[in-house]
Amino acid sequence: MKSVPLKVYTRTAARRGAVKQLRTAGRVPAVIYGGQIPPQNLEIVSRELELLIHGAASENVLVDLTIEGDANGKRLALVQEVQHHPLSGHVLHVDFHQVALDEKVTITVPVETVGEPAGVKNSGGTLEHTMFRIRVRAFPQDLPEVINLDVTALEVGKSIHVGDIIPPTGVEILGKKNLTVVAVAAPITEAQETATTDAAGATVQPEMIKEKKEDGAKPAAGKAGDKKADPKAADKKPAEKKK
Repeated sequence: MKSVPLKVYTRTAARRGAVKQLRTAGRVPAVIYGGQIPPQNLEIVSRELELLIHGAASENVLVDLTIEGDANGKRLALVQEVQHHPLSGHVLHVDFHQVALDEKVTITVPVETVGEPAGVKNSGGTLEHTMFRIRVRAFPQDLPEVINLDVTALEVGKSIHVGDIIPPTGVEILGKKNLTVVAVAAPITEAQETATTDAAGATVQPEMIKEKKEDGAKPAAGKAGDKKADPKAADKKPAEKKK
C-alpha cells in the first residue's frame, strides 16, 4: 500500500460545542494513537480529507501525516476508522493508528469479485457473495486496499473459501480457512419457483368471532321500532296530592 501525504493540525477543541464549531468552519476532528506517543487530538481540512477518501479504493489508507506545529514532525499512520453522518454522509471524525515500516499490522479489507462465473453465464446459476471483508496481516507497505477474486471459472455448486484465496506477496490472510467467501448456487427450477410463489400468496383466513347476545339485553336506543321518549315528559313534575 502506497502512503499518501496529508497535512493535519493540532487540535485544542475537545468539548461538544467547540467541536461543532470546528465542523462548521470546514474542519474534521481526528485523533492519532499507537506507538510510544500518547493519543493526540488533530483536525483536518474537510475538503482535503474527503478527496483523500474518495480517491482511494477503500477507507484503508496509509498516510504520511505532517502535523503542523508538532515537534514530532511526520508520522506514518493508517486510517483506522471513519465516522460518517447518517444522512449527509459527511465525515464526522477520523481515527489514525500510528504504524512503523518494520512492524506488521492487521487490518480488515474488502473482498470484490472479478468476472462472470461460468455457472452463471452458461447454466443460469446465481453468484452468492457471503463474505465481504477479510482480515489480513502484513507490513504497512505490503497491505492491500482490496482483495480481488477471479470467479470466471466458478461452476454451479462450486465455491471459494478463505483458504483458497492466494494473497498478494507479503500478505497473510487470517480467519477460518473453511469459511465460504463466494459460491455459485444452482438455478431455481420451475417447480421450486411455483412452490415459492404459492407459499408467498397463501393467506390465512381470519377467524370470525361472534359476540353472544346477553339474555334480557335491551335493544340499543335509536334503532327502528324503539319508542321515542317524550322530551316534555321529563320536565313534568308529579302531581301533588291534596291534603
